[in-house]
Amino acid sequence: MKKKSPSKTGRSWLLLLYRLPATHKTQRVAIWRKLNKSGAIPIKTSAYLLPDAPAQYELFQWLAKQVNDYGGESTLIRAQEIEGLPDEKLVELFNAVRAREYAALSQTLRKLIKRTGKGRDQAFADELEKVKKEFRRVQEVDFFESPGAHDAEVLLGRVQDSSRAKRMPGAKLHTGNFQDKTWVTRPRPEIDRVASAWLIRRFIDPKARFAFARVAAASALPFDFPEGEFSHHGEDCSFETLLKRFGLTEKSLRQIGEMVHDADLEDEKFGRTECVGLDRMFKGWAKQGVSDEEILIRGFECFDGLHSFLQRV
Repeated sequence: MKKKSPSKTGRSWLLLLYRLPATHKTQRVAIWRKLNKSGAIPIKTSAYLLPDAPAQYELFQWLAKQVNDYGGESTLIRAQEIEGLPDEKLVELFNAVRAREYAALSQTLRKLIKRTGKGRDQAFADELEKVKKEFRRVQEVDFFESPGAHDAEVLLGRVQDSSRAKRMPGAKLHTGNFQDKTWVTRPRPEIDRVASAWLIRRFIDPKARFAFARVAAASALPFDFPEGEFSHHGEDCSFETLLKRFGLTEKSLRQIGEMVHDADLEDEKFGRTECVGLDRMFKGWAKQGVSDEEILIRGFECFDGLHSFLQRV
C-alpha cells in the first residue's frame, strides 16, 4: 500500500463521525445546532470537520461524549490528509460558509443603515446588538479569514458611527510628524487598504513600512481598523479619512477617493465604477494565495498608473 504524504501546508484536521438513533430527534437537533455554532462543516452525513487546534479538539471531545451519553456512537479522528479533498479545497469550503454568513449580516446591516436617518428607537438598538453578537460569533469561527468579513465589518462600523453620531476629528495633521513609521492594517488587503497604503507611501510617509495583523499593535500606526483614527468615519472610507486628516486636496486624489469609496462601500454615492475591477483583482490575487506584501506592490503600480492618467485629464 502506498504511504500517503503529509499535508503540504503542515495543517491537520479533526473529523467527528457520529450516529444517533432516528428516534432521538431532539438530541439530533441539539448536536446539529452545536456543530453549526462551532463553525464545523459537514463532509458527509454525520461527519463534521474542524481545523486541528486545542479549542476545537476539546469541543469535539465534548460533543463526542454527549453523543455517547445520548445513546449514540461517535469517533474523533485527527488527520493530515483527506482523500479527494486537498487543504486548499477544505479552506475554500470553510470560507464559503463564512461568506454566506457575512453576506446575511451585511444584508441586515444595509437595512439598518437605511433606518438610521429615520431615527433610532429601542427596536433599532436591540437589532443592532443582535447583529453585533452574531458578527462576533462568525468572527470566532472564521478560521481562514474569509474575504467576506471586510464588507460586514465596514457596514457594522457605519451603523455604529451613525448610532453614536460619531464625527471625525477636525484638526489637520502634519505629514512631518508621520515619517519613517510602521503602518499596520488587516491581512488580505482589498481596495480601501491597498489604496490607503499607496496614499501613505506616495503622499504622507515616503519611507513607510507596512505590516499586517488581525489586531492593531501599539508599536505601529493602524489604518482601516474599526474605531481607529485612520479608518471609516461617517460616510467616508479610510482613504477619504486620510485625505481629510492630512489636508490632501489634489483633484486627482479626490477623484481616486470617490472611486475607492464606491468600490469599497458599494453605495453608488459618487457613481464611479473605475475601481471595481481593481477591487476584484485584489480579491482574486488573495484567493490565489498571493502574499499581502505582493498585493500591495502590484496595487501600488495600479494606483500609480491611475494617478498619472487622472493628472493628464
